[in-house]
Amino acid sequence: MNNLEIYKDIINLPHHVSKKHPQMSLEARSAQFAPFAALVGYDSLVHETARLTDEKIEINEEEKEIIDSQLQLIKQRISDRPKIIITYFIKDSRKNGGEYVTTEATVKKIDDYKNSIFMENGLEVPIEDILKLSVY
Repeated sequence: MNNLEIYKDIINLPHHVSKKHPQMSLEARSAQFAPFAALVGYDSLVHETARLTDEKIEINEEEKEIIDSQLQLIKQRISDRPKIIITYFIKDSRKNGGEYVTTEATVKKIDDYKNSIFMENGLEVPIEDILKLSVY
């Protein structure tokens, strides 16, 4: 027996429209079939866990001396607002590790008390987080 034979007595009847209840809009009807997230935030948690971070590289004494000599050169030329290319580590606020960023900037000042380099664009880089530094 096929479906037409089963429903032959009702197949041609007119569609029922309630006199008591207003007809639901197409949007409201379709919302009933929208996906349901049983675990709110699960997708973002999985995405965050999968996001990769870098470990901070510990530089050796020779590399520290090179950075220190570049910092001394910047201090000597600070009134000229020297331009630099700097690669530094930014610690991730959500998980272990972080990322290395390379940027080009103009130095505003070197603060020995805060042990940081301040750029004209407002960027502050702690000296201990510098991986590479070039003055040009």
